[in-house]
Amino acid sequence: MSEKEIRKLVIVGGGTAGWIAAAAFARLLGKQLQIELVESDAIGTIGVGEATIPQIIRLNSILGFDERDFLKHTYGTFKLGIEFVNWGKISDRYLHTFGDAGLNLGNVHFHHYWRRHALNGASESLWHYSLHQQAASQDRFAHLDKVGNTQMTGLAYAYHFDASLYAGYLRKYAEQKGIIRTEGMVQSVTRDSESGDITAIGLADGSTVEGDFFIDCTGFRALLLGQELGVQYHDWSRWLPCDRALAVPSERLPNLPPYTRATAHSAGWQWRIPLQHRTGNGHVFCSSFTDEQQAADTLLANLETKPLDDPRLIRFTTGRRQKFWAHNCAAIGLSSGFLEPLESTSIHLIQSNVSRLIELFPRAAVNPADRDEYNRRTIGEFEQIRDFLILHYHQTEREDSEFWKYCKHMDVPDSLTRKLRLFAASGRLGRDVDDLFKDSSWVQVMLGQGIMPADYNPMANQLDDGQLAQFMDDVRRIVEQATSKLPKHADYIAQHCAAQ
Repeated sequence: MSEKEIRKLVIVGGGTAGWIAAAAFARLLGKQLQIELVESDAIGTIGVGEATIPQIIRLNSILGFDERDFLKHTYGTFKLGIEFVNWGKISDRYLHTFGDAGLNLGNVHFHHYWRRHALNGASESLWHYSLHQQAASQDRFAHLDKVGNTQMTGLAYAYHFDASLYAGYLRKYAEQKGIIRTEGMVQSVTRDSESGDITAIGLADGSTVEGDFFIDCTGFRALLLGQELGVQYHDWSRWLPCDRALAVPSERLPNLPPYTRATAHSAGWQWRIPLQHRTGNGHVFCSSFTDEQQAADTLLANLETKPLDDPRLIRFTTGRRQKFWAHNCAAIGLSSGFLEPLESTSIHLIQSNVSRLIELFPRAAVNPADRDEYNRRTIGEFEQIRDFLILHYHQTEREDSEFWKYCKHMDVPDSLTRKLRLFAASGRLGRDVDDLFKDSSWVQVMLGQGIMPADYNPMANQLDDGQLAQFMDDVRRIVEQATSKLPKHADYIAQHCAAQ
């Protein structure tokens, strides 16, 4: 590649990944770049990423989206967390919420006070003191930044929405910003004979699209980064063995719960995502322990509302590319790797990688130092999320099926083992500084999966027993009062952002 400035960015592939990339680049680098997105209507999109985490609010804010308008056009609802059913053992359930439980005090996390209180004989779970749990269990939601005049934060939330409609919403925004969309199927790739950089793609109609930098959003095919540039794939299925998903929509849930549900089955798990017009459902499973017909039967037998279509099969291998950026091409979305949707991280990884690429985007020739930094940080993020997902499978008491026996007894990465041992010993967290998941997330999932710390941080002894009991009662009272003032989630949607 010559030293001339990078003036033309080509995004190959649409869907959520392609249009997030197009919208963000148009918003932040649109004055410096000509941006062209090439996609084919003949190629379908996966489109199961209907649940998100709070980081998407930042993306929407950067793009200037009005929340109510966005939710109306994507049939969206609000999400306070994910309820996990039958994971630690059958009949267990807990909510991994987006907020802290209770109220931290004196620079000590609330769960240490809760653990000391339990060792004193109290029987209430951590979620007894969670505003998010109480709101979710009563199907309540409203925007709440802070609880009255207390130090307790309000409701942290994300969204459920129709991913295909979100891609369309992003496309409209990007095209208004000057993005050129070209319809076409990629047939060939041209590379510079000296540098090996991609210089153009050839389309089925015989036309050519030239560019200075390319973003591969071609899904699992990874046409540019994988097939053309030969970047290998790291297979993580020994830790995350599920390799299939069956997705099916069903009729709308009547009560519109403000949370996702993930219910563990004998060889995988089932998602339930409430939207305004329908319910998203799917069964993620391991084909080594069940077949597709059995998986479909399990999915359909556990729907809460009538199916609207036949289940659609998706095959995948959990893992990541060895590199995410090679030569003058970066992969975004499924072309870069796949981490199953257990913790709703798919869309986050798209926006995170796009944001990181914009931060390190070259002005002229690609600098290897920028590329190496992008790869280092992206690999780190994938591995941290990987460990958090493995936690759900590995930390279980279930041995009622061969699948769960495998998950319980499999070897896991040392980076996860260290965290498990530390929390089990003292309730402390070995969370990495740049980990996507906050302390409260690790606490909730570890407790929810059955790890009870043997001890607690001695700084929680700042209160005597009477003061501790009063503190816990006060926190519960604050939570109950705040929850009682929240409207029903369905009513809030109807009033503020009902789809039209």
